[in-house]
Amino acid sequence: MDLGLTGKRALITGGSHGIGLATAEAFAAEGCDVAICSRSSERLSEAAQILKPFGRRLITDVCDVHSGPAINAFCDQILAAWGGVDILVNNVGGGGRWGKPQVEDTDEKVWIEVYEKNALAAVRFTMRLLPVMRKQKWGRVVTVTSRLGREGGGRPWFNMAKAAQTSMMKTLGMNHDLAGDGITFNSVAPGNIMIPNTGWEEEMKRDPEGYKKYVAQECPLGRLGTPEEVAAVIAFVCSKAASLVNGAAIAVDGGESRAF
Repeated sequence: MDLGLTGKRALITGGSHGIGLATAEAFAAEGCDVAICSRSSERLSEAAQILKPFGRRLITDVCDVHSGPAINAFCDQILAAWGGVDILVNNVGGGGRWGKPQVEDTDEKVWIEVYEKNALAAVRFTMRLLPVMRKQKWGRVVTVTSRLGREGGGRPWFNMAKAAQTSMMKTLGMNHDLAGDGITFNSVAPGNIMIPNTGWEEEMKRDPEGYKKYVAQECPLGRLGTPEEVAAVIAFVCSKAASLVNGAAIAVDGGESRAF
């Protein structure tokens, strides 16, 4: 399927590994110019080697998403180079394993840091680029949330932050002025995804039998998802074929979630 994305300019936050990098690859394969940011210059260099063969314009830079000025500076760099951004994927996030099982023993800073890394980072990137998309009369904003942004469960600081992201995309999608300017807002909610060098890979090595039992009980497909499976949905949501998809929270979880 031709997604109609050739020549579009896509910014993917946290794009140096996992879902972010898979999304950057998907957009580059569709003919998009791609900008990614990360905390790690080493990971960015590795990601650049993967993305360069697609032959599209590529911007990579370190960005501290806890900092509003750093986010603005990264966006300004892209706008100066490209003149605009058509697609924003708010992928950066995390914190689902932070804190302590006994919630009252978890320091308040965990709540603040998880909210800032997830919800507030998405707010800052989105608000910085909305005027550009309005001027262009076209834009796509997709926020990578979690199945825990659609239902109860999980550690409360993470669940709260992801629910906030989901709510923001829905509410912006219902804004008539923004829709009238050709901008859509959606969230993509992954379930458990196997990403190298992250929690699930570590858990599989630490407790193979416990991991197998969890997957058998919680994953109807009998396996965790892959970053590429999530990236495919994100790319489609930004395509011309998905022009009516706006304000949706799309589960990409193999049937894990209990929400409708």
